[in-house]
Amino acid sequence: MLTLRAEHRLGDFRLAIDLQASTDGILALFGASGAGKTSIINILAGLTRPTSGRVSIGDDVLFDSAAGIDLPPERRRIGLIFQEGRLFPHLSVRRNLLYGFRRAPDAARQLDLGRIVTLLGIGHLLGRRPRDLSGGEKQRVAIGRALLANPRLLLMDEPLASLDGARKEEILPFIEELRDQLGLPIVYVSHDLNEIIRLADTVAIVAGGRVVATGPIEDILARRDLTAMTGFYEASAVLRARVTRHEDDFGLTHLEFAGGTLRIPRIDLPIGSGVRARIRARDVSVALAAPGDISILNVLPARIVSIGVGDGPYIDIQLALDAAGASLIWARVTARSLHDLRLAEGRDVFALVKAVAVDRQSVSKRRRQG
Repeated sequence: MLTLRAEHRLGDFRLAIDLQASTDGILALFGASGAGKTSIINILAGLTRPTSGRVSIGDDVLFDSAAGIDLPPERRRIGLIFQEGRLFPHLSVRRNLLYGFRRAPDAARQLDLGRIVTLLGIGHLLGRRPRDLSGGEKQRVAIGRALLANPRLLLMDEPLASLDGARKEEILPFIEELRDQLGLPIVYVSHDLNEIIRLADTVAIVAGGRVVATGPIEDILARRDLTAMTGFYEASAVLRARVTRHEDDFGLTHLEFAGGTLRIPRIDLPIGSGVRARIRARDVSVALAAPGDISILNVLPARIVSIGVGDGPYIDIQLALDAAGASLIWARVTARSLHDLRLAEGRDVFALVKAVAVDRQSVSKRRRQG
């Protein structure tokens, strides 16, 4: 477990953090700019000394104001990756990578240069200098340098914020591989919801210098009471599913989940792969009977669980797609439709989800469980 209890003041900004989360997988810190996410990262890394509090990873105490413990950054064995790679410009890629490795204690050297180079696909870059690298290549090298220091925890502070869409898509699979192949605990800071959904197992919402909610990504995304603090006002849900079939003739993939099967545009993952699919409320319609002669491929039996507060002419309705209520999605309808269809909690309906609405950006590979 990662435990962080800290109070600190930065000018007029007061930080009062109480966070306890598993170090299994990726913990995402999500919130608006200025919420305090980077301050949390700096306290964990030992770059900022809080006024009071305690920081520990498992049984190892990194900071305890009451006990007078404050390990310096170099003794915490924590890797840190920033928005910019911050590579040494006068060193080759190989020497940048080995800079981290040579500073790792002998007993901690479980990762070597060859494995990291292969994992990140940077073998062809070893002789280059940072000035000859693209933005995505610099970030891969920065990740490799941090990993070769063999940290017990990796902190990633908006690592993709300075990259364009294409470069982000280049880096994201490598971060997924760190999560899946190395099993390295990662604390990942971002204000990009798509990145969080794709990577994170657990999310901590940070607002006004406090952690206001922590939990699995599916649970946090389903909570409409958090919208004012998270900034994602559009309701959406994440379904855990598994790839069961590819319709190559039509370019479709079948995802099986607790409530049935979802057909989406083809994704390049093997049969049996676990995935998470984000479904936005605006992409879900509601019908009282299963329609015929319709282009929408996903017509799923559902039950209305709750009806939210209206947002102008729109109202978000939460739907359960299975009897146990394990698979929940949202549908956004107009107040007129709610009235005309006499929609109410407990009523059986059909959820209509357009296949084209669940694009590749909305689907991520789930972490392999041990």
